[in-house]
Amino acid sequence: MIEVKGLAKRFRLPKRAASTSDTTARDVREQDGWFHAVRDVSFSCAPGEVLGLLGPNGAGKTTTLRLLSTALTPDAGSIHAHGVDLLRDPLVARQRIGFLSGSTGLYGRLTARENVEYFGKLHGMRPDHLKRRCDELFALLGMNEYGNKRADQLSTGMKQKCAIARTVVHEPQIVILDEPTTGLDVMSAKILLDFIASYKALRVPLIFSTHHLHEVEKVCDRVCIVNHGATAFHGTVDQLRHLGGSADLYDAFVGVIHRGA
Repeated sequence: MIEVKGLAKRFRLPKRAASTSDTTARDVREQDGWFHAVRDVSFSCAPGEVLGLLGPNGAGKTTTLRLLSTALTPDAGSIHAHGVDLLRDPLVARQRIGFLSGSTGLYGRLTARENVEYFGKLHGMRPDHLKRRCDELFALLGMNEYGNKRADQLSTGMKQKCAIARTVVHEPQIVILDEPTTGLDVMSAKILLDFIASYKALRVPLIFSTHHLHEVEKVCDRVCIVNHGATAFHGTVDQLRHLGGSADLYDAFVGVIHRGA
């Protein structure tokens, strides 16, 4: 179980932006020379659940995920996973979390397999265990045909799948993916969504952000909608439809966003 309560993170605005007199053009999160990217985000994700993190562009989703991964330190709030305070012990958090950021973070001169093996070694995996795990992931993600190809020669979709493999190679207890299907074709996206769904059987909480609501319908048990840096909704997909006033998930999402506008 991962529980997030009252997360907040602000960034100092450049002087020019902070001193502008055109208040009508300002984001509501700009206050007193600060941009409050995340103001009050709370949600939970239980073992075996997939949580979809949704919101308009610039809503604070990526900042929220970076806070969960300990890449950023929040100004307020708490993050607990399996009874551990991740903010007090970020090293333990990084051992337990698999985090895919918006960039693939691959080394271009290494092959796809070498990249995944490298990250496994960083996590202290034994050679025999690492080999079995790489074999498993490359088969699950359909990567065997280009495992020996250099990363700088891979397509965008191939790089993304390689990045996902290195994210979960150490079998993390929590998986966090920031828009994982970006750059994937239809077939590759289906492989990845099936891969995400498989984590339910492993009893691993998985959180991923997306703009594609059909992905939410396919794999998500719960949804958290972030708008203007705060949680606008947290519940099941059916509860989202009810609150948004539509059986169509896209219309329901827009309805929730407009309620909080």
